[in-house]
Amino acid sequence: MSMNDDIKNILVSEEALKAKVAELGAQISRDYEGRNLVLVSILKGSVVFMADLMRAVTIPCSIDFMVVSSYGGSNTTTSGLVKIIKDLDSDLSGKDVLIVEDILDTGVTLSKLVPMLKMRNPNSVKKPSRRKADIQPDYEGFQVPDEFVVGYGLDYDEKYRNLPYVGVLKPEIYA
Repeated sequence: MSMNDDIKNILVSEEALKAKVAELGAQISRDYEGRNLVLVSILKGSVVFMADLMRAVTIPCSIDFMVVSSYGGSNTTTSGLVKIIKDLDSDLSGKDVLIVEDILDTGVTLSKLVPMLKMRNPNSVKKPSRRKADIQPDYEGFQVPDEFVVGYGLDYDEKYRNLPYVGVLKPEIYA
């Protein structure tokens, strides 16, 4: 059985993703021309987006990775506390940080992470996303409905990340 059989419908096609990433890459390249850009990927969900986006950026940039989690609430809610599981390898002093996140849901994690990174003396901290939430992204890919979406890095139980599109998972798969 194919992973595609578990998808109710495709929300964002592979072609639409490629076009949006190219557009974002060009915009970021213009906005950060002559600056010291570091793309910070929040793992694991943003890894596919990060790989595509960094290749669409045409100016010199460096990359780094973080793993963070919200904790203190139940599985479905968050207390707003953020735990850094894997921190950045590089010093952010004097750099322009662009956080590469896969999806903004409540925005709670990112709203806590941004001030933490700002304390590390970067020139700037901005954030792109594929979904708008309570925290306003500086660069936005797509807005998706409040459904269980997978693909293009997004998972259910660590599966479906490798789908080349963003789709809605059939409810019977996760019910």
